[in-house]
Amino acid sequence: MNTSPIVSKVWSFCTTLRDDGVGYGDYLEQLTYLIFLKMADEYANPPYNRDVGVPAGFDWASLTNRRGAELEVHYVTLLRKLGEQKGMLGQIFTKAQNKITDPAKLSRLIDMVDGTKWVMLGADVKGDIYEGLLERNAEDTKSGAGQYFTPRALIRAMVECVRPEPGKTIADPACGTGGFFLATHDFLTDPDNYALDKDQKTFLKHGTFFGNEIVAGTRRLCLMNMFLHGIGEITGDTLVSPADALISPPSETFDYVLANPPFGKKSSMSFTNAEGEQESEDLTYNRQDFWATTSNKQLNFVQHIRTMLKSTGKAAVVVPDNVLFEGGAGETIRRKLLQNTDLHTILRLPTGIFYAQGVKANVIFFDNRAASPEPQTSKVWYYDYRTNVHHTLKQKPLTYSHLEDFVTCYNPSNRHERVATWSEDAPDGRWRAFDREELLARDKASLDIFWLRDAAMSDLENLPEPEVLAEEIMENLRSALSSFEAVSID
Repeated sequence: MNTSPIVSKVWSFCTTLRDDGVGYGDYLEQLTYLIFLKMADEYANPPYNRDVGVPAGFDWASLTNRRGAELEVHYVTLLRKLGEQKGMLGQIFTKAQNKITDPAKLSRLIDMVDGTKWVMLGADVKGDIYEGLLERNAEDTKSGAGQYFTPRALIRAMVECVRPEPGKTIADPACGTGGFFLATHDFLTDPDNYALDKDQKTFLKHGTFFGNEIVAGTRRLCLMNMFLHGIGEITGDTLVSPADALISPPSETFDYVLANPPFGKKSSMSFTNAEGEQESEDLTYNRQDFWATTSNKQLNFVQHIRTMLKSTGKAAVVVPDNVLFEGGAGETIRRKLLQNTDLHTILRLPTGIFYAQGVKANVIFFDNRAASPEPQTSKVWYYDYRTNVHHTLKQKPLTYSHLEDFVTCYNPSNRHERVATWSEDAPDGRWRAFDREELLARDKASLDIFWLRDAAMSDLENLPEPEVLAEEIMENLRSALSSFEAVSID
């Protein structure tokens, strides 16, 4: 089913609310409240007749039966009341506020949601609609929502490489709007991959996914996104914790961790000083299970993710360039990864694919191993999808087809049988391996490696289109500014 017309219809009402100062994020949040409550109402009535935990007098009918100022007052009370409930219901409405102050426009939005039988739509259709809305929201760069939205083409490629299996647990310590969970869910439910039995379907719905997201609004969107895809129950336990994942060791370990931890080098906390002024200071996590103590948020997430894995667990993590070359704690962590895990693959990503601008990132793939005196990494395979690659969010967005060659080279069916595309006779090959000893001998055990010739430096005919080149220059400038700011903070 083509969901684009539905997305356009639902999203078009936002332009009306923009005149009242309601931003994209606020609109999506209000839409979340209403769609969730409408679905709860549908489940509470025949043929489902479920106990959805919605208190009497605060159900969907209580909204459709009111108009004007009475509706506005009741809506505010309803949001507060539902936020006091247990399970996913309470999590969805935690700290909920009404951002639509015009009762007439609130009524129109309620009527629009009321006009669709949401439960009757397939989970894939509902999920595609909401994913479409999340992507629209991420495009609003001023709101900063893009930092919680990982390109879905990249997520799909990571999932295709890891190939999660039914009956296994999957975690994301910074799950944002739930993109990795949903892509994994799609992979597991694809009949071309698996034919799930009844027990496997039940486990997929209730016991597969575990996440953390400290931003309340983003956690709300994640829970709604999962619910629309058929993950979890209205009255069930929440699958996403509001706790900071880095604070303490994980209470349990998982089979897979797929994640794109938040960009930004430093972890910090704000406090009020003796003079009543707001100050901030670097936040360092002193964890006995970490290899190194640092305030570098990205390095802490890499360490934490390793502790989340079972001894047979696998991880695929998006990290910025500094994780590959930074000294001090960074060098310690890289050496430990090469010693204690099988850090077998690094995908080098181009700029221009993330909504957070100026980002130079990579995906590291590593398998955990039981404690052993023997080094667990023998070689690291690199795929350079950065050199001579030009992407922009509008002119040339990243699609899955751009990463298909990487997935083929990764060889998910048997990654121990890989064939390099680079050689001295094929110097333009993007896929090659480096031995562990060779990497350890590099300055600071740097994993920041390139070998392809930059065509733009030597061949003007290979330059991209002017508008693409201009946007790429801006991306590089933003990246340089971001790096400069990080250095100045140090």
